[in-house]
Amino acid sequence: MPPMNVLLITADQLRYDAIGAAGAGGALTPSIDRIAAEGVFFEKAYTPCPICVPARASITTGNYPHRATGTKRNSGLIKDDQPRIAHHFNDNGYETYAIGKLHYVPYAAPGEKRLLHGFKYCELCESGRIINQYGMVENSLGIEDYHDYLYRHGYGGYERAHGMGNNEVFATVSMLPEDLYVDTWVAMRTLDTLEMHVQEHADRPFFMWMSFPKPHSPYDPPGRWAEAYDPREVPEPAGTREMLAEKDPVMRGWPAAFMWDKLSPEGIRAAKARYYGIISHQDDRIRVLLEFLEDSGLAENTIVCYTTDHGDMMGDFGCFFKSNFYEGSARIPFIWRVPGIAGGRRTRELAGLQDILPTLAALTGTELSHDVHGCDLTGVLKGGGGVRDAYVSQVADDPEQGYMITDGRYKYIYRQTGAHEELYDLDEDPQELADLVRRGAGREKAEDLRGKLVEWLKQYGDTAMLDKSGGLVSSPAPVQKKAEPRPSSWGKRWY
Repeated sequence: MPPMNVLLITADQLRYDAIGAAGAGGALTPSIDRIAAEGVFFEKAYTPCPICVPARASITTGNYPHRATGTKRNSGLIKDDQPRIAHHFNDNGYETYAIGKLHYVPYAAPGEKRLLHGFKYCELCESGRIINQYGMVENSLGIEDYHDYLYRHGYGGYERAHGMGNNEVFATVSMLPEDLYVDTWVAMRTLDTLEMHVQEHADRPFFMWMSFPKPHSPYDPPGRWAEAYDPREVPEPAGTREMLAEKDPVMRGWPAAFMWDKLSPEGIRAAKARYYGIISHQDDRIRVLLEFLEDSGLAENTIVCYTTDHGDMMGDFGCFFKSNFYEGSARIPFIWRVPGIAGGRRTRELAGLQDILPTLAALTGTELSHDVHGCDLTGVLKGGGGVRDAYVSQVADDPEQGYMITDGRYKYIYRQTGAHEELYDLDEDPQELADLVRRGAGREKAEDLRGKLVEWLKQYGDTAMLDKSGGLVSSPAPVQKKAEPRPSSWGKRWY
C-alpha cells in the first residue's frame, strides 16, 4: 500500500457545539458531519492554548506553547530546536502545501522570504494582519495572496468594505460575491493545488493544510448564507453578563472595554446567526474537497483531520472571543477519518491539538525526530483505551497566567491573578453556571485537580507557573475600575 496522504482542515475560532455532529443546536454542517460519521469524533477535545498563535504553534510542533515558542500569548517565534510538521513530512518524502491562514509570527516584511516553517508551497490569507503591520493598506499587493486575488478580480480591498474589523462582533454581511469570499478562495486554491499535485507529483504523497480564516470575526457571511439562520431561533448564550463577577478576573472588564455591553440580547443572537451562516458556508466548501477525494480515488488513501485552533464565547456570560477556559473558548471539534480504521464512533477520551503531529507520524509510518508533549492517538482511533487521565490547557504569561485541568467530568480553572479558582462538574453543569469552589461543594475535588496540575507543571517544565515553594504562583487581583471603551485598538481597523 502506498504512503497515506494527509488533509488537515482547520477552522479559526470555531466552538465545539457550533457543528451538527456535536448535537442539537449547532449550525447545519452535513460535510463535517459526514467526516464524523465516517471517522472518529472526539467529544472531549480541548486546545492546549485558547489563542490563535500558540495553538497553531502546538499543531506545528506537537508541544505546548511554553516549550514551542516560550510564550503563552498571541506572539512568539517557534524555537529553532522544535520539530515542525512540514519539515517532518518533507523529510519523509512528502510534498507539503498550506493554503489560508497560518498565523506564523513574526510576519516577514514585503519582499522578504515568508516564515513558513517548512511548507514547500503556500498561499496566505492572514486577514490583513501583514498588510496592517507594515502600514500598506493602499496599493498593498504582493503581501497576502488572497488580497492580491481580489484585486485581480476587481474587488481589491472589499473584504473590509463593510467597515468591521477582525475583532468586532456586530452582525454584518460580506460585500463580496460568494465565489470571492475568503473561505471560498481557500477551498478553491486547495482543490487547484491538489489537482496540480496529482498531475505533477503523483509518485509522492502529500501533506495539505487547508486553513480557513473563518468563522473568526467579523461575522460577515456572504450572500445567501447571511440569511441562513433566524436570529430568533439560534440557541441562547450560556449565563449572563452579571455572572462575570464570580468568574475569571481577567475577563470581568471585557464587556465594557470592547463595547459588548452595548449589544442587546437580540444583537448577540444576530451575531450568532451570522457566525452560524459562515460555518455552514465553510461546510459547503469542505463538501467540494470531499467530493474531489472521492472522484480522484484519493479518499481510499488520505487521512482527513478536521479541527480548529480554539472556540469563541459567542455571548456566553456577555463575552466573545477566547483566551479563557470556559467550554465555548477551550473545547474544540476534533474529528479523524482514517482509511482502514472503522468510523462512525465517538469517544470521550481526552485529546488536543498537540496530538496531531505524533498521531499523523504514527498513522503514516514516519518516525518523529523529537520527543513531543503530544500523544499518539492511534490506539484510541482503533477503539482502545485513553492516553491520558487529565488534559491541561494554558494561557498568558506572568502576571496573568491561567490554567485548566480536566479529567473529562470535572474542570478546575486557576488564574494567577488573585489566585482565582473555579471548579465545574461538566456532566451535571455543561454550561458552567455553578462554580463548585465558590459554593463550597467541591473543595476536595479542586484540591485533587490542583495537585495534579502542579505535578503536570513540574513534569512538563512550565516553572513560570510555580512559586518558590513549588505551589501555584499568584499575583494581586487588579483593582476593579470602570473600563473605558478602546475603539482605537479594537474598533473599526481595516484588518
